Amino acid sequence: MPPPLRLGLFYGAIFIGTGASSPYLPVWFAHHGLSGARIGLILSLPMMARAFTAPLLAVWADSFRLRRTALIVMAAAVTALYSAMALPLGFAGWAVVWFAASSMYSTLSPLADVITLKRAARDGFNFGGVRAIGSAAFIVGNLAVGWLITRGTPELVLVWMVAAVALTGLGARLLLPPDPVHDEGHMAGLAERMAGVGELLRDPVFLTAVLSAGLIQSAHAFYYAFSTLAWKQQGVPESLTGLLWATGVAVEIVFMWLLEPWRRRMGARRLLVLGGAAAIVRWTAYACSPPLWLVFPLQGLHALSYAATFLASLELAQRLSAPRNASAAQAINSSLSGGFISGLATIASGWLFDRYGAQGYLLMSAMSAAGLVGAVRLYGVKRLD
Repeated sequence: MPPPLRLGLFYGAIFIGTGASSPYLPVWFAHHGLSGARIGLILSLPMMARAFTAPLLAVWADSFRLRRTALIVMAAAVTALYSAMALPLGFAGWAVVWFAASSMYSTLSPLADVITLKRAARDGFNFGGVRAIGSAAFIVGNLAVGWLITRGTPELVLVWMVAAVALTGLGARLLLPPDPVHDEGHMAGLAERMAGVGELLRDPVFLTAVLSAGLIQSAHAFYYAFSTLAWKQQGVPESLTGLLWATGVAVEIVFMWLLEPWRRRMGARRLLVLGGAAAIVRWTAYACSPPLWLVFPLQGLHALSYAATFLASLELAQRLSAPRNASAAQAINSSLSGGFISGLATIASGWLFDRYGAQGYLLMSAMSAAGLVGAVRLYGVKRLD
């Protein structure tokens, strides 16, 4: 099997589970009697803590000889934790178990990115095309579990999640290459690995890059949490909501799969600027409650506001780190875009939606504008020329 396909299938194993847990785990919690407030708290806690848990897990991951070992161990641990959620643990117990499971599961993808980016640079294949397999698997998981729970029970959500993460652990062993963490078999001690994290946190260029990308990525928080409700308020038929979401993911896949030559010509800094500008246009337009005929082309901007920003952030984190702290760099990058900033933006989005409806998107426009300013500041940095 060609290495790009093997890596793509591993991403598929990760995201076919995320496609179930992201939209439908709240349904499972509600089925077990938890209120909306308690569900929101359980889901937000690991997101808010990712700024700390992700770098720590990355430092731990670099203690092994092979990069894939940590992914195998974490997938096995998450399989056990997901299985434990079937027990009648109650709110506090589920909160603790989900915190541990989500913290590890969300770190699998950035650690896989380290392996794939290095292989893509060495072997010359399209990273975006490999990563797009994961996006396609997300759609499969989303549609399949949605179909299952309409014909069965919400308990099937947890069954799917356990099976998917068990498959991920198996895939980590059978699909990921045995790439060493450090060249020539060098095993870094804890002090050396922590020093590598410190170097990143003291690097103003690295922090500017990941914070800028994190702001633009986290500006999707209102869209992820409340776009369906906002469209319903605007009279968009619920039957079209899924199609609108699918349109955004479809253009993301096309961008990653087909536009690799263009992406390389543009470079990471220009992609980040394009992503920020597209996000400002997209969220400002949504705040104005556009007609349905305009919403579909606006969904096409997901290719830039999300996919271009995501790929730019990965490349920038890779170029601004060294092999000794590459895992930590991607973990910090991921923790900002899908963790702490996103968690704060999600909390703010709930308050804004209750009071202002779709006009809450304007905060997302402001966040994107701040990210765009940071992206522009990266021009002139010689390390990125």
